[in-house]
Amino acid sequence: MEARRAGEEIERELLILTRHRELGTPRGVRAGAALDRSAYVLLSRLEAQGPMSIPEFVEAFGLAASTFTRQTSALLDSGLVERALDPAGGTARKFRVTEEGRARLATQRAGIVDGLTAVLAEWPADRLVRFIEDLRRFNTDIERLSGRPWPRNGPPPAAP
Repeated sequence: MEARRAGEEIERELLILTRHRELGTPRGVRAGAALDRSAYVLLSRLEAQGPMSIPEFVEAFGLAASTFTRQTSALLDSGLVERALDPAGGTARKFRVTEEGRARLATQRAGIVDGLTAVLAEWPADRLVRFIEDLRRFNTDIERLSGRPWPRNGPPPAAP
């Protein structure tokens, strides 16, 4: 299959994947307690990388500073992040995840993992490993082209 045709097929599947919003909100989470997508992404990035400033968010995501000012203000207001001194000794204030933010992120992540686990329950181990490897490769190739890598923790999947 040529790359253009593959791109068209992948675009459609990614569109359909993002439509499956029920994987994003764990069952049993009270209304209003679920994190919206931007909060989930920012808290996940802070968890993976550690405290970040607005300019670091801009560099990491390639979006306008006003976007992060608005998003971090909402996270501050809800008690999910706090301002902290730069752990490296710089003068800029950075945002870090609060215990409440970590707890809400962990709850939402557990719900997402539960949903994915249900979807993948009947997949054979070798197919799971291959899917993870391919998805990681897809993401790291995008990151290489954009120059915006996502910090990853943990080893690649183990072979079955």
